[in-house]
Amino acid sequence: MNHKLKYIWSIVIVVLVNILVIAMVTHLGGSVQTLSKMGSQGTEVKQIQVKLRDMGYYKGNVDSIFGTQTKNAVIQFQRAKGLTPDGIAGAKTLKALGLGYAAGGQGGFSSTDVALLARVTSAESRGEPYTGQVAVAAVILNRVEHPSFPNTLAGVIYQPGAFSCLNDGGINAAVEDSSYKAARDAINGWDPSGGAIYYYNPAKSTSKWIFSRPVITVIGDHRFCS
Repeated sequence: MNHKLKYIWSIVIVVLVNILVIAMVTHLGGSVQTLSKMGSQGTEVKQIQVKLRDMGYYKGNVDSIFGTQTKNAVIQFQRAKGLTPDGIAGAKTLKALGLGYAAGGQGGFSSTDVALLARVTSAESRGEPYTGQVAVAAVILNRVEHPSFPNTLAGVIYQPGAFSCLNDGGINAAVEDSSYKAARDAINGWDPSGGAIYYYNPAKSTSKWIFSRPVITVIGDHRFCS
């Protein structure tokens, strides 16, 4: 009886361990980069083809199938970006294409972070061109990396006096759909602001200090500064 009981317990333990491993893999799946190569099919391949087509590297059909034409286009892109020209869309190639988020990662940010970034982006750049929305999101992310600001997304956003939308109630407005895409594009590395850590609308700003900041670029009604 004891031998049988030990056997049953050993089976239970094995099953529990397998469940735990599956759960861990599922949980970590959001930050694990996938790999597209010859023979791969699906949404990621389609996104790769669209990106390469828009950049002038891919001339074939956007059919979601990673064939010879797609591989050759990936190799050309990799050579242009100084990456290993192996024709495989691994993590570095996907990041260079701006597909880190679509490929399964969010740059280390949680879904809650992405939603918060989109909300602030929407409130701060409502009515701005799409490039300007991405630029606002990029400024927020640039602050996370900058030593003069908090090193978390929430810390940057909720820093006292950092964003007017937290004071005027704009943060509570409905989030525009484009802002989610803008947040993800910024997380993927697109920075139309040119590395700015400040922005302002000269028609609305009253701070003499912000007017003294060196302007990097102007997008829509915003000036982006270092």
